[in-house]
Amino acid sequence: MTEQENIYVKLARNTIEKYLQQEEMIISEESLPEELKYQAAAFVSIKKNGQLRGCIGTILPTEDSLAEEICSNAISAAIRDPRFPPVKEEELSELEISVDVLEEPEAIDTVDDLDPHQYGVIVEKGFHRGLLLPKLEGIDTVEEQLKIAFRKAGLRLDNVTEGVQLYRFKVTRHK
Repeated sequence: MTEQENIYVKLARNTIEKYLQQEEMIISEESLPEELKYQAAAFVSIKKNGQLRGCIGTILPTEDSLAEEICSNAISAAIRDPRFPPVKEEELSELEISVDVLEEPEAIDTVDDLDPHQYGVIVEKGFHRGLLLPKLEGIDTVEEQLKIAFRKAGLRLDNVTEGVQLYRFKVTRHK
């Protein structure tokens, strides 16, 4: 943990650390700052040596408070992201953690309403859904953003007009 980490990142880091040590999530609602007591969706991203090590989040709130959302997603990012092996306790000091707090997604009618530097994107068609956060390194165009979101949804980008719903959302990123 570094001195520069704000309360969002400290909460995620402390949750991961306590979970790896005790295999339980401990959160005390009464000791939480007000800015963590409202409901909001959040993503927790973990990097090691600049490479993604885990990233799990929610599109809409699933918990009673942002604090609980961060805690739940921090544990999932650390041990349940199917793309990576679970984080080990000895790795904790090497991890960079960020927390993205999502604003409510809004449906859009055209890709002209997207900007990968300002908005994340959600692609939906039937049971297929793909999400990509905004402000990601190396994602500079709407086309790149959509290509990845469609791939994550298991869809091909060339069927963008056939029954696909697009949403955009803003985030506040905490590092």
